[in-house]
Amino acid sequence: MSFVVTEACIRCKYTDCVAVCPVECFHEGPDFLVIDPAACIDCGVCVPECPVEAIFDEKDLPPEQREYVELNRRLAAQWPLITAAQDPLPDAEHWANQPDKRALLTESAEQV
Repeated sequence: MSFVVTEACIRCKYTDCVAVCPVECFHEGPDFLVIDPAACIDCGVCVPECPVEAIFDEKDLPPEQREYVELNRRLAAQWPLITAAQDPLPDAEHWANQPDKRALLTESAEQV
């Protein structure tokens, strides 16, 4: 089990979680972060840092967010590691509470 970044992060990309991660398990895409399940040590320090509550322990994932387990695994293998906090996306506040953002996810790392 590991922690999983879910839909709430899409188009926000707050990186408060990255700043506290002791093992550098976050990877960055153009408009989303993911956790590498092979690197995550299940410490949970990232969970309270996420301002949009996008990070869940895999065992506590809401059913409608289950696809993010595989998505985090797959994209972590493709996207570059992020090791320091940065500014969120410019319109993060607008997207923070928007539902149904999965179709907006950009999976190509070329735009990072």
